[in-house]
Amino acid sequence: MTRAVVSPLAWLADAEARRREASLRRTLRVRGACEPVLDLARNDYLGLAEHPEVIAGAVEATRIWGGGSTGSRLVTGNTALHEEFETALAGFVGAESALVFSSGYTANLGAVTALSGADCLLVSDELNHASLVDGCRLSRSPVRITTHGDVDAVRAALAGREQPRAMVITESVFSTDGRLAPLRDLHRVCREHGALLLVDEAHGVGVRGAGGRGLVHELGLAGEPDIVTTATLSKALGSQGGVVLGPEPVRAHLIDAARSFIFDTGLAPAAVGAAHAALRVLTAQPELATRVRDNAAALARAAGLSETPDSAVVSVILGEPDVALTAAARCLEHGVRVGVFRPPTVPVGTSRLRLTARASLTPDELDLACRALQAALADRS
Repeated sequence: MTRAVVSPLAWLADAEARRREASLRRTLRVRGACEPVLDLARNDYLGLAEHPEVIAGAVEATRIWGGGSTGSRLVTGNTALHEEFETALAGFVGAESALVFSSGYTANLGAVTALSGADCLLVSDELNHASLVDGCRLSRSPVRITTHGDVDAVRAALAGREQPRAMVITESVFSTDGRLAPLRDLHRVCREHGALLLVDEAHGVGVRGAGGRGLVHELGLAGEPDIVTTATLSKALGSQGGVVLGPEPVRAHLIDAARSFIFDTGLAPAAVGAAHAALRVLTAQPELATRVRDNAAALARAAGLSETPDSAVVSVILGEPDVALTAAARCLEHGVRVGVFRPPTVPVGTSRLRLTARASLTPDELDLACRALQAALADRS
């Protein structure tokens, strides 16, 4: 008797049907080079991804160094361009050293896994980015997840630990709602208990602090020996890549121990050149950081939010996924594309529109965005 062959991937159809039923199905959209809509879903906070000087930086780096880095940075992928940028960025944010990775995701994986271990308790905020969560999972460390922004819970976790080492992990500006972490209080608790504080500044650099130097710098914590920061080059700096910043011994250790650095091809020269050019633009125009927050405040007022945003992110919580998708579609009908965050990116019942302001928005573009947002939200009332 011939037995029917059942595909080992047959379960995918049921999984997709469940996601579609819950309005959680994702699809890829092909973005054109020039689109007739105002895009407020992108993370190009300062509008530098298309800045002429940033484009020129990418082109010049490609002309000199070629299209790719040719290997891992430990083999052939480390160029003078990489190290010049690391020195400049570290100086900008007030860190002793910097190490560039191929993405913000791999920077977080490298930092968390290389600085932890079985003898190190990891204390992680429940709303941390997936890259930090995955770093905790890969670390083989004991992990405590604490309620969002709960300093007392962090203190209790550190006080009750059995491990000789500990690391507290947080974002400075949380990616889904744009709120700030209580960094001063977290640092104080870490210092009381001999713990390292790891801060992801992906949404802070370019937006918070004097001239966009980040929240760590803004709070006077830059250069502290018990703080390590990470950041991405793909948001405010309009390029691609990631970086870990901190004391020089941390950089040396990551070169030896961070698997996502050792076994990954170095960041392409074009991305390094673009990021370095963006840093030069930001240094010359420090007002960009203030401008993006002002534009975010205008969008928040248009959405009827009572609080002024702390960052470039404007989060409009609408509840269920289908409601958020409908509101986003209405915005698009009015000529504005916005982000839609649904579970598992955000907790169940908190699906939302996520708008990202840009420093480069013109008055007419900002007016269009505000009118589209007001119209989309009025449709649901």
